[in-house]
Amino acid sequence: MALTLDCSDIDQYLGRPLDGSPLREPIGNNDIRRWVHAMHYPNLLHYDPAFSAASRFGKLIAPQSFPIATDDGHGAAPACVGCIPNSHLLFGGDEWWFYGPRVQGGDIISNERIPLDYTVKETKFAGPTCFQRGDNNYRNQNGEMIARQRSTTIRYLAEAGRENTSPGDAEDPIWSDTELEVLEQRKFEWIRMLHDLGHAPRRWNDAKLGDQLPERVIGPHTIASFTTEWRAYLVNIWGTMDLKANDLEALGFTREMAGYENDPTMQLVNPELTDGAYYGPSRGHLFPRWARRIGMPRSYGYGASMGSWVTDYLAGWAGEWGMVVHSKASYRGPAYTGDITILNGEIIDKLVDENGRALVQIDVKMTNQLGTVLATAKAEVQLPSG
Repeated sequence: MALTLDCSDIDQYLGRPLDGSPLREPIGNNDIRRWVHAMHYPNLLHYDPAFSAASRFGKLIAPQSFPIATDDGHGAAPACVGCIPNSHLLFGGDEWWFYGPRVQGGDIISNERIPLDYTVKETKFAGPTCFQRGDNNYRNQNGEMIARQRSTTIRYLAEAGRENTSPGDAEDPIWSDTELEVLEQRKFEWIRMLHDLGHAPRRWNDAKLGDQLPERVIGPHTIASFTTEWRAYLVNIWGTMDLKANDLEALGFTREMAGYENDPTMQLVNPELTDGAYYGPSRGHLFPRWARRIGMPRSYGYGASMGSWVTDYLAGWAGEWGMVVHSKASYRGPAYTGDITILNGEIIDKLVDENGRALVQIDVKMTNQLGTVLATAKAEVQLPSG
């Protein structure tokens, strides 16, 4: 019997702002440090006081990827409205526009979230699948627009996800000591690039079509590294937000995957039950048993983190005088435990936009050690001209 996906309940929410969960205290420098640590982004600008004081900013600032850490749903909430009975959700991609203001300690970030649209397509992974989009509008305490994130979620029937789990991919790959040593050398080459650039500008005039960005390697991923990422999203630390109630079963999540994630009432009674990494929709990331319930062969990483890896990759290359102004990433598969993630980029265009900004357009590809494509992205990065 053909599977059907009922998405009719979504329509009533489109275009209507959602309630959010505001931060209770301003952003602290250690929130920023925790974030870059979790995202494997060793840029001194975001954690070292001496280096950041000598920068053009004169102080420690957050990376451009940071706003998503201030949201209560990793940016997915406006792309997950309406009930789809007996469904699961994966992050399918996001598009970012950055407007200039940088996040720093003392800021209070708010997020206006607006569901946008959806479409239903037939996929090999899960049959009928809903691709749903929503906007996150991040502002600081002065009302300045920092960034807009347009998220895409993939919502599909739980039954279809379970049936399409690949048992042959259940085991982590094994890396020899020699292979791990080589990996550490490859990882450090990108870090060396950050050091070599230092406070100097990377200039638009020096960029050439076909230039390859340095390779960035992350991993091998482990349950410990995924847990570190999870803890860097501020909502996943007890008491950081004035949480709004969110009934996940009412969205169609199966009872076994709904739980009490971010439930404000339960957080005052038994907060351990509100941590989605252990109980609820996010526990498939850390527990293979639950990963297989939603169609993943073993523990897997966070889509929001993958998007941040892309932003950090571009921003790190651009340096403190450059800025990512726009990027659009599509996720084709997650990062699994035991795998590594490799980012490569190529300059495919140079232009000056209507605002007089000197931009390079970059194609980014994210793969694992087998060459499997995990994500693709296209971005525009502003560089100083001259």
